[in-house]
Order: sequence, then structure tokens, then C-alpha cells
Amino acid sequence: MNPNSGNNESDEGKPWRVAVVGAGITGLAAAHRLIELAGETGLALDLTVFEASDRVGGVIETRTIGDFLVETGPDSFITNKPWALDLCQRLGLDEQLIPTNETFRRSLVLRRGKPVAVPEGFMLLAPAKIWPVLKSPIFSPFGKLRLAMEYFVPRRTETNDESLASFVRRRFGREVLDRIVQPMIGGIYTSDPEKLSLKATMPRFLAMEAEYRSLIRATKREAAKTEKQSSGARYGLFLTLASGLSNLTETLESRITKSAKIQLNSKVTKVCQTEEGFDVTVENDKQSSRHFDGLIIALPAYRAADLLLNVNRQLADDLNSIEFASSAIVVTGHKLKDVRHPLDAFGLVVPAIENRQILAVSFPSRKFEGRAPDDSIQMRTFIGGAMQPELFDKSDDELAQITKNELTEIFGVTAPPEFASVCKHKKAMPQFHLGHVDRVERIQQQVSTINGLSFAGNALHGVGIPDCIHSGESAAEDLYKSRNLTGDSTSEQHDEKQY
Repeated sequence: MNPNSGNNESDEGKPWRVAVVGAGITGLAAAHRLIELAGETGLALDLTVFEASDRVGGVIETRTIGDFLVETGPDSFITNKPWALDLCQRLGLDEQLIPTNETFRRSLVLRRGKPVAVPEGFMLLAPAKIWPVLKSPIFSPFGKLRLAMEYFVPRRTETNDESLASFVRRRFGREVLDRIVQPMIGGIYTSDPEKLSLKATMPRFLAMEAEYRSLIRATKREAAKTEKQSSGARYGLFLTLASGLSNLTETLESRITKSAKIQLNSKVTKVCQTEEGFDVTVENDKQSSRHFDGLIIALPAYRAADLLLNVNRQLADDLNSIEFASSAIVVTGHKLKDVRHPLDAFGLVVPAIENRQILAVSFPSRKFEGRAPDDSIQMRTFIGGAMQPELFDKSDDELAQITKNELTEIFGVTAPPEFASVCKHKKAMPQFHLGHVDRVERIQQQVSTINGLSFAGNALHGVGIPDCIHSGESAAEDLYKSRNLTGDSTSEQHDEKQY
């Protein structure tokens, strides 16, 4: 009999019992993939998803505030990592997908208190076009000369992990780091680039250096493959759903609950490994313990560490060693007539050397249709992160006031906003510090030694929606494969015990 058929003798009588802990996008993707695999092979699956809060989706949440469509977490996903787009297509959400608005495909950076356009073709760490950089007021004459000298900078010969800050200074000089790269990368990871591992976050630039030596030469070749270039982030690669990203998580919830259970307000407080699987303690309106043959933990690393402390201490210690940063998003709505700046971009990033109290401001209604009335604009202001952690602890009123002051000074906002909504994300962003790749390898090795366990989340290989989906689906596939290799001979034996 084919061992991958899922229909051996041990399947008869009792289904394969699996728990997914966490119903953020990672956990939902894991649960959905398990259901897909079971359906493809005819496997009897008894699946339960436990979520401590009163809703699914984690940081993904879409709200309607008046005539504004507001995302309180991420507002889009990138398509050069295919997993989010692929999932949307499998869920039948193709017609809901919308691209970014071509009219405003550029980004701004603050320079001496004034918004300035990021040079056309600047690709996160390197320019694809030199002339726009030479014309830009962002850099001094010396800074432009130092950037141009990157053509002649030799390859790095050391193989140890290098920080993103060290890499950029070595190839382009301090001005490029301070004036563009730090704020742009800060907008993605809310991190300190002096600690950020390039190998863990932007490995393609290491590959560029290895192959071409010069990053300018490499990015030029990449740009030649693309018909149009936009400044700042590669905004043409981003998509969202017309009715908001909650449509994705709600669709997943609907699909999962057709054949499995999602238990909200159910916090998993303890996991114990047994010879036959795992005993999981859940607190909701009461405390109960249930047995499962397989377990996927889709929680932040520090929460997973708490649950796995008695299962594998080394694994728990490695998970706990991943630092996390907190940040707040203050969403505001404004009449266009009340803003002096034309806001002719997707957003603004703020270098740390500008000594402001905000990290960045995005303009969702410039990026996507349907986010604000025609005579209004929506702004999302980011505060806190790894470099200004003390700001996260301020009250909602204080954060709203900081936002009001900064938007007034930077963009010339002349009237109070139509609304202001403060969304706090505590310890939500993992910090991929130096040594992260080795740490993840240790984590994955430790997990592989625990039969019936998978771990998934944004703390491993990436923080974006596609990365989380891929992590969840990979965890489901790994668990499914491990079941087929070991069989399910313990399931019937364990059923004799009562829980």
C-alpha cells in the first residue's frame, strides 16, 4: 500500500487528531492546508484551532470608520513571494484583488524637515539609476561621490554574518545608510540596522555582491528586466483585496469551519508531550485538557517558548532569544483641502537622524482605491519600533497628539482630523538580529526531533503576509509528511484513556 495514501490500517476507526494553536494568518493557513491535504488523500482529520482572542486574523483587521476603509495592521502583500497570491487564487478571491494606483507610485523621505522624493529606481539598498541620485537633494556632493564609488568597492571576503548597516556603509557610505536605507528598512522591520542581519533579511544583496561585485551594476541589470521603475519600494508588486485584508482571513475561517473547529476565547496554557502525542490544556470558560496526535504552534516565538518549556528546554530558549519590537499605528482621515502638501506619493519614511517622533506615514487612499472619499485622504502614522520603544508606552491620547503635531509640521495639516484611531501592536515584530539564520536552523532542527510537532510564524524566515502563509502551510505539510512516515499506530491505543 502507498504510505502516502493516508488510508493504511491505522486510519481505520479513528481520525488523525491535530491542534493548531493560534488563528492569525499563519495558523489559519496551516489549518487550511491540513484540510486540503486530508481532502486530497481521503484522510479522516479531526482538527481544532485554538485562538485566545475573540476573533481570527491576528494583526490583520479591516474596519470601516465612517466612509473610510481602514487596515489596523498590514494593508497589502507583495507578489514576488507567491504564497499569498496563490492562496487567494485557491480561495477564489481573484476578482477581489486590486493593484496599487499607478498615479502615485513613488515614496518620500524627510530631509531637514521637508518631504523629498526618493530617487527613481532606488531599490531598498541600491540605486538602479545614477542620474536621479545625482540630481536628488537628499545627498550632499560628497555623499553622491561616495555612492558612485561603489562601482570600485571590492567584494567582502569574510563569511561571518554582517549587519545591514555595516553592509551599506561599506558599499555606499554613511549618507546612503542614514538618509534612505535606515528609514526604508525601518519601515519594514521597525529595527535598528546596526543589529539587523543582512543574511536573514536581504540575502539577495549578498548574492548580488558575490556575482557582480557592484550592487549598482547588479540593480541596473535587474531594472533592465522591468519595463517601468518606481522610486522607493517596488510598489507595482503589491496587491490587496478591494474590501480589505480581513476578507482573506474571514474566507479562511469560513472554509476551515466547514470541516474543522475554531475555538475563540480559548487560550492554550500548557502542552505536555506523551508517548502518543500531546496533551493540551485550554482555558476558556473552564479549564480542560485534550489529547492530540499532532500539534502546530503558530504563535509569536516568546509565546511558543512558554508552551514548549517542558517539552524541549533548548528549543524554548532559542525561541525566547528572538527579540520583538512593539509599534503603534495612528490612522487619521483628513479633507484634502486641509492639507497643504499634495501628498503625491504612497507615503513618507523618516530617518532617525531627523529626530522626529514618528517612523513613517503611509497614504492608503493614494495606494488603493476605495480607502477614502474622493475629497479626503487617509493617513497611517507609525510610532515606536526598536529605536524608539519608549513612545509605544504613551497613552492613546498622547500618540494621537504626537501624530497631529508631526503631520502639521511635515505636511501642513491645517485642521483636526475627521477621525483618529490608535492601534497598538505589542511585541508583534520579530527582530532578525545577527546570527538569526543560525538560530532558526537550531530551532528547526530541535522541532524535527519532536514527533508530531510543527512550529510556524513570522519569527522564522520573514515578516510579511506571504512569509507567514508559507510558514503555516510548510508546517502543515511537514506534519502531514511526518505522520505518513510514522503511521498512526498509537491513535487507537490512546483512545482507551479518558480525558
